[in-house]
Amino acid sequence: MNEGRRLTRDRRGRGQRGPGIVPREPGVPERPTRRERFDRIVIDIVTEVDARWQRQLGLVEYAVEDTPLLPDDWGEETVPLSSLIRGTGGNASRLVLFRRPIEHRCESRAELEAMVLTLIIEQVAELLGLPPEDVDPRYAG
Repeated sequence: MNEGRRLTRDRRGRGQRGPGIVPREPGVPERPTRRERFDRIVIDIVTEVDARWQRQLGLVEYAVEDTPLLPDDWGEETVPLSSLIRGTGGNASRLVLFRRPIEHRCESRAELEAMVLTLIIEQVAELLGLPPEDVDPRYAG
């Protein structure tokens, strides 16, 4: 046997088996998932915008879904990035961001944050009946 060769358990050429980073707490991943990172970006932006406009907005539910449910007769148009359903009576308005189409259009975390900020501001501006620039000065259009 070759003395310099290290024996490993990679018999079928699949590479490393198991986590690259051993978690400090068993069962809890050491790094957040893409979904968790996206949710954190949304929460940070929604918290700022909602705190500023909550009195005028009233009750609004914010949600993140992976993809939109498109009808069978949907054409070749683009996939929606967000959805806004105005509340009626005692029902809350509902603003939904679609994670996968948004991530697909962004190459970096900065682009992702800018896209999420733009979408949230545009939808909140729609609810308030204001131009997006008045809702948040960071809006770039």
